[in-house]
Amino acid sequence: MVSDRQTGLDRMLATTIGYTLRAGVLTAAAIVLTGGLLYLAQNAFAAPDYHTFRAESTYSRDLSGILQNALALNSDSIIELGLLVLIATPVVRVIFSVIAFAIERDILYVVATLIVLGILLYSLFTGGV
Repeated sequence: MVSDRQTGLDRMLATTIGYTLRAGVLTAAAIVLTGGLLYLAQNAFAAPDYHTFRAESTYSRDLSGILQNALALNSDSIIELGLLVLIATPVVRVIFSVIAFAIERDILYVVATLIVLGILLYSLFTGGV
């Protein structure tokens, strides 16, 4: 028989996970919107040049470069930071789920969720290769 304490804990954990997802998505949307508005303000009257290819600069290839340039109000980096927050949101949710299942002492789900977390992290850091 499931106790009232257990169902209350389940409800609280599900609510907290839902709020975590909502907060992550809203935060990412706000960051991307800020970067997009800043980009439009900085480049409102710039004419695009499609005849010359310009590769992305090296600062957008690592997290420290993105953070430094976002703090310097580089609009491209602010948008990239928002996308990174959006990508990190489900990973944080899975980490929180591992903690929730550990609190409930449900070893099977802890192991299964750790496997999912491992797959997520592997694909993020290796590019799925």
